[in-house]
Amino acid sequence: MLKSVVRAVGAAARLSSASTSAARVLPLSYPALRSPSSAITRPFTRSLWMLSNNGASSGYRPKLFSSKVLSPSVSCGCGGLHTEGDKAFGDFLSDEIKEEKKIQKNKSLPKVSGGWELEMNGTEAKLTRSVSGEKVTVTFNVNNSIPPNFEEEVEQTQQKSAEEEPEIVSTPNFVVEVTKQAAKHSLVFDCHFPEDEMSHGEGEEESDIFAIREVSFQPQGDSEWKETSYNLNTDSLDWALYDHLMDFLADRGVDNTFADELTELSTAIEHQEYIKFLEDLQGFVKCN
Repeated sequence: MLKSVVRAVGAAARLSSASTSAARVLPLSYPALRSPSSAITRPFTRSLWMLSNNGASSGYRPKLFSSKVLSPSVSCGCGGLHTEGDKAFGDFLSDEIKEEKKIQKNKSLPKVSGGWELEMNGTEAKLTRSVSGEKVTVTFNVNNSIPPNFEEEVEQTQQKSAEEEPEIVSTPNFVVEVTKQAAKHSLVFDCHFPEDEMSHGEGEEESDIFAIREVSFQPQGDSEWKETSYNLNTDSLDWALYDHLMDFLADRGVDNTFADELTELSTAIEHQEYIKFLEDLQGFVKCN
């Protein structure tokens, strides 16, 4: 079974060229023309690493994290260093966790319609369904699934009221694997949410909110993507062939509705993992 985490590692190594067949990068931003109607979003509250307009790139360090190192506390048996800064950090994390839980819209993960079954392995999710003897598997990882230009949008809107604050939506790359019982290879699609909404024909009532980046045949049962297999890059592909590939996915349940629900699920998973990270960070700082 192909693992999306393996594809994501491959993506980082091939980030330099968006036009080559090996360019598997995370989306630059969420589709501008049509956002998922069902996606779960939440107001921006991640002040942990954005406490001022200066940002990390300016070299500015918030006073919260620049307190002087004091003598270790003798009240804890963990043997670690404890400072007044650690105490302030822990108090800040407590408030941050409470705020994130307050705005959390899903205490349990939303389901994807169409008979998809969900399996979780940390930050990696796998959705599977069977269609007339075929097995369709969709894998994605919520790590780095928030568009990287989101911070810039936040800096531009920090002076706005809370009601106008930008909302977080997770838009991960995802891999679709279609397996036939009599075939030795699976047909694999590397998909992503592009910066702009994809539209490949005039007069279409609804354009695609996700896109296919590459298509390849991979041996069934292998957990790693074999670079020796031919990868069909769609950058310069004939539109008619591309549309047939999109229709092939739609016939197997991977369409705009699925993409909407995938972002809803991914956003919920990402938020849960973020809260868990804050809780683990708080425990590490306080030695709980």
